Order: sequence, then structure tokens, then C-alpha cells
Amino acid sequence: MKRRISDFLQFLKLEKGYSDNTVVAYQNDLFQFLEHITSKKDDTGIKSWSEVDKTLLTNYISYLKTNKAYSYSSSTIARKVAAVKSFFHFLVAEKEIDHDPTKELDSPKVEKRSPKSLTPLEVDRLLRAPINDANTPKSQRDLALLEMLYGSGMRVTELVSLDTTDLNLGRDNGQVRVQGKKKNALSRDIPLNGPVLEALRYYVEHGRQQLVQSSVEMALFVNNRGRRLTRQGLWLIIKQYVKAVGISTHVTPHTLRHSFAAHKLSQGKSLQDIQQLLGHANISTTQMYTQNETDKEVVFDSKL
Repeated sequence: MKRRISDFLQFLKLEKGYSDNTVVAYQNDLFQFLEHITSKKDDTGIKSWSEVDKTLLTNYISYLKTNKAYSYSSSTIARKVAAVKSFFHFLVAEKEIDHDPTKELDSPKVEKRSPKSLTPLEVDRLLRAPINDANTPKSQRDLALLEMLYGSGMRVTELVSLDTTDLNLGRDNGQVRVQGKKKNALSRDIPLNGPVLEALRYYVEHGRQQLVQSSVEMALFVNNRGRRLTRQGLWLIIKQYVKAVGISTHVTPHTLRHSFAAHKLSQGKSLQDIQQLLGHANISTTQMYTQNETDKEVVFDSKL
């Protein structure tokens, strides 16, 4: 049974072009499900995928909802159920089983939450944080990456995957070419101007030259060892500056993406323009960003 999960994960990575992080999430969810259905001490556990039925699946969902050791949110449970459903679709396609037990299974409803976007004033404080440091290669890098996250709205994985060849730093206007989140996704060009262009140009010409240790390193953003900055490294950088400027709001790298969309909409940018800048395949995803005239909060899709 484990072998079929491995086959599915390979399918997601090689055929569907899913990112490593997404594949790992599927792996964790499916092996949790497998352990649950095969760990019966009275030897009544499932021995093959063909034995799984709707009753077992419904009981599993109930287990996820009621097990106090986990305290899963509705969105987490929905994600785990979606992983199981995708896996059984794969098993049917591969003729491993002749019936999909998840076909009539209802996915748990996900509670839509208000966004965790920052106010323009909070964004300004965060972007000024590296400037308050000494003018070091590290602070030059940090200013450039914070400006890029907020000024472009790109995803964290997209940012840390950038190479120097993806940049076009013109005199007054520039652009960055971004590859979509899926392996075969179309690339998109995002315009760069103003503070983000200035910060990037200074970092590339000065800070990066001092941080990078190999002439063959192509990564735009590098760590203190001169290697490509990781998602985890970027997250730690943001946490450091959020704490330094005293922002009480829970901030993640994606918070700047949501703030970018919220502020662009409040400035009158069209949904179509926002869709293109964010790299959404469907306008329906972008439409989740709606302006509330009362409290100016933006509703967003938790899957972004």
C-alpha cells in the first residue's frame, strides 16, 4: 500500500509539476491516513486499497475533527480530505481499484477568515527596518527582498527561486520575470520601479557582490554563506524585522503578498491587473480579494 502512495507522489512531481513542498504535504497527509486505517490492534485493519469504503472514510474525517491531540482547523481537515480524494482518483485511473469510494464524499466546509494584511503604515515601518541597521551587505539584501515581496506580490517560493538573469534593471523602469508555482506554469513579467527598483539595483551592485562566494552562483538572494536563500531563511529574516519594529500582527511572508493585493485594490487597480501580477490562473481566485467599505479588510483564499 505504501508503494502506491510513492507512485502517486512521483506522479504529482513528474507529471503534474507540483513543488517539493506540496508533494511533502500530500505525503504527510496520505501516510497519516494509511496509518489510521491499518493500525487496528485486533488485526481488522485494512490490507489493500480496494477495501476502503465510504464508511471508513467518513469515520476518518470524524476522527480528524474530534481527536483533541490534533485540534485541526477546518481548512487543514479539508486539505487532508482533498489529498485522499486525489489519491483515490489516481488509483482508479491506474486501474488499481475499480470504484472510487471518495466519489460521493463531501468535503468539510472551510471557514473563510478575514485576511492578515498589514496597514500601509505597518508596511512602511517594516520596509524601513533594514535601513535602520548599519549599511551592511545583509541589510542591503534584506531591504531588497522586503521591497520585492511587497512591491511585486510574488510568492515566497518564486522569490527565493529568482536568478540574477531574471532581472532587467532599467534606468527608470525595470521588470522581473517570475516562474509560476507549478513546474509547467507560464512565466509572467512584473514591472519594477520606485523604491523596489532602487533597492534591488543597489543590492545587486554592492551587497550581493560581497555576500556571494562563487562566480557561478546564479541566485539573486543569497544567505551569509553565499548560497541561495531558502524559504525558511526568508521567514526568519521577516520575523526578525517584525519583532524589531514592534508589529503585533502575526506576519508571514504571504502577509506581504496579501497586503500588496489589498493596497492595489484600494488604489483602484483592476482585478484583471491584480490577477496578472499575482499569477492566478483563474480570475475567481483574485475575486476573493474584495474591499470592505466598512473596515477595509480584504477577504482572501487561504490556498493562495
